[in-house]
Amino acid sequence: MTLRYPVFLPDGEELLPAGTRLSRGLLEKLSPRRGRKRGPERSLVRHGTVRRDLREMIRQGTYRTIFRDRKECSDLFRRMEQDRLPLPVLESLDYFHQKDPYTYKHTLMVFALSCLLARRLGGEFRAGIEEFRAGPLHDVGKLCVPLDILRKSSPLRRTDRDVLEHHTLAGYVLLFHYLGEAGEPSANVARDHHERKDASGYPRGIRLRNRLAEVIAVCDVYDALVSPRPYRKESFDNRTALEEITAMAEQGKIGWGIVRALVAHNRKDHPLPGLCKVSSEKRGTLPEGNFYGIIVEDPPAPPNPA
Repeated sequence: MTLRYPVFLPDGEELLPAGTRLSRGLLEKLSPRRGRKRGPERSLVRHGTVRRDLREMIRQGTYRTIFRDRKECSDLFRRMEQDRLPLPVLESLDYFHQKDPYTYKHTLMVFALSCLLARRLGGEFRAGIEEFRAGPLHDVGKLCVPLDILRKSSPLRRTDRDVLEHHTLAGYVLLFHYLGEAGEPSANVARDHHERKDASGYPRGIRLRNRLAEVIAVCDVYDALVSPRPYRKESFDNRTALEEITAMAEQGKIGWGIVRALVAHNRKDHPLPGLCKVSSEKRGTLPEGNFYGIIVEDPPAPPNPA
């Protein structure tokens, strides 16, 4: 893996320049030294207004149904409060809160939804629940994406899209820098949450086999569809959003187990994922004025003077 663009720290300092090859040895050098503490850590949920904001967010739109079980939500919040992160990582959330509310809300909702689905899926996730800090950290690499690209309300140019996709490797590097090997599951998810099981994703175009990254990927797509975004006039309605995700499973991009868990939580009786039948019928309506996925070619470079 080679960086096409530089990786910056929140204060603007360049951590790695463009063209850097991401070897294991380099990543180990970036991580906190052994025997040296990473610095103060705090609970993510207790940081700033996160708890209050999360509680408001899960009461809005389709999330009211998904998080309707009060006891389940109370248990979930208690578990989420146990995740402690270094202050520089929490400060990255403050950056999005102040500069890009879309990414801030998205970060928190992917955190909550991924924890909820992982609890419902059980099995391998119960032993590794501490790894679910991957939810709020999956997009930390967007610190390295200019705000005018994150906020853009018109179709992206191809170079804009390349810079946006850079957030996956940037997040991978930043999490190794802040968390070291202890944060490797989160770093791998930051790198791989846009990969797909059929190898159609990015940044490496590999077949996604990381189950945790797959959970984050489904939550990432779902929240991006049902939440406000600068690049479209209105959000997807819930039925259409679920049909879009179902289509991804039909195409072999994501697995059916996680899709069933999401659909089950969207039903008022919250059936077990294994008992949830997912309809193949498509009756949803795509929102108008949606520029996502539309790429405009860059203008030709001016000719060199003779």
